[in-house]
Amino acid sequence: MDKTIKLAAAQLTPSFLNKEKTVEKACKAIEEAGKAGAKLIVFPEVFISGYPDWVWLIPNSKGADLNALYLKLVENAVSVPDDSTAKICKAAKSAHINVVMGMHEKNTETSGASLYNSLLFIDDNGIITGKHRKLIPTGGERLVWAQGDGTTLKTYNTSAGKLGGLICWENFMPLARNAMYENGTQILAAPTWDKSPNWLGSMQHIAREGGLFVVSTCMALKLDDIPQEYEFRNLYPEGREWVNTGNSCIIAPNGKIIAGPLEAAEGILYAEIDLNEIISAKRMFDVVGHYARTDVFQFKVNK
Repeated sequence: MDKTIKLAAAQLTPSFLNKEKTVEKACKAIEEAGKAGAKLIVFPEVFISGYPDWVWLIPNSKGADLNALYLKLVENAVSVPDDSTAKICKAAKSAHINVVMGMHEKNTETSGASLYNSLLFIDDNGIITGKHRKLIPTGGERLVWAQGDGTTLKTYNTSAGKLGGLICWENFMPLARNAMYENGTQILAAPTWDKSPNWLGSMQHIAREGGLFVVSTCMALKLDDIPQEYEFRNLYPEGREWVNTGNSCIIAPNGKIIAGPLEAAEGILYAEIDLNEIISAKRMFDVVGHYARTDVFQFKVNK
């Protein structure tokens, strides 16, 4: 495995609640990043097929409206595996690049009617290596997504390094982070909907705390990207242009932003990284090494 590699963060706009078109766009981005020499590309939270921002706008008393929107979410969600994952895997193999894809995932192991906020991990041979389901949705998101569990708190050995992922505010959970650190994560994929300065500050802290590279990827979404048929778009303030401006970035183990943040635009960010920087960063502070104090603290994940 090369110590110096290129990472990519895909700040792109999905085709809102249209799985086929969004997957097609994802495959083109995978091809582009591969041609640019990237060994890893990370897509935004629930890129397939769009963040359900109506959970912050429509009260739960509006059952009929929420039912109609949930039906569209399920219709455009991913089963693992299915035709959508097959297309993404084919693109990853062709581009020889590792992929972390954010998606709505159906619980096809049981009813097929509940959804998870998931990350799909695909290696550069086009093989699905695993998935991670968000442990706990935030606020209004709990009306849409089920809770994941400890079985998906894993890392994967890839040609880009040891790769793990936490979704959005999972990254604020100290013990979830510690699970990633104990697994030896070198690159943390952090797809998100949070574009705030506070989020960026947290990502810089996590990079330093864990002594790892962080790829924070958020979708760029304009109000005009939500089709007119979805009436919740009228609930935004008059004159609103951007629903989410993105602010994706890539951060080094010393906490410095080395690509981005990219604001109010679509694009793919790239950063050349040297995995040896991880060892250098951990000379003074290794949170699960010489700083762990296992004689004082004990840690366990229920898998």
